[in-house]
Amino acid sequence: MAAATAPADPAKEKLYYEAAFDLVKARDFDRAAQAFDGFLNKYPNSQYAGNAQYWLGEVYLAKGSLVEARQAFARVGQLYPSHPKVPDALYKLAEVEQRQGNADRARTLLQQVVSQYPGTSAAQLAQRQLGS
Repeated sequence: MAAATAPADPAKEKLYYEAAFDLVKARDFDRAAQAFDGFLNKYPNSQYAGNAQYWLGEVYLAKGSLVEARQAFARVGQLYPSHPKVPDALYKLAEVEQRQGNADRARTLLQQVVSQYPGTSAAQLAQRQLGS
């Protein structure tokens, strides 16, 4: 059996994901972005892919790369629509829009988080931001 058709190795996926996440914790955002990008290319269907996509957005946001952050956060909902990180990614999309001066778009996204994902921590944060 060829290596390309071998079943996924969850242990390797977990190690790769954790190594990328360790770079975030070390605040090595350039290498973290490369690591999450590499992970997503190698394991697009991994159980960790939705998280990796979300954290790629966080890394870009931390670097101030707002265009890349917007793309990464948007992909969470597009590629992993039932993933638990979708409300958080939507909330972060609102933050990106706010930072880019698109207050109306940010407000719309925050309202979407509240209405579509009630009871989530993202909805609570969005509600708090809408109230201020």
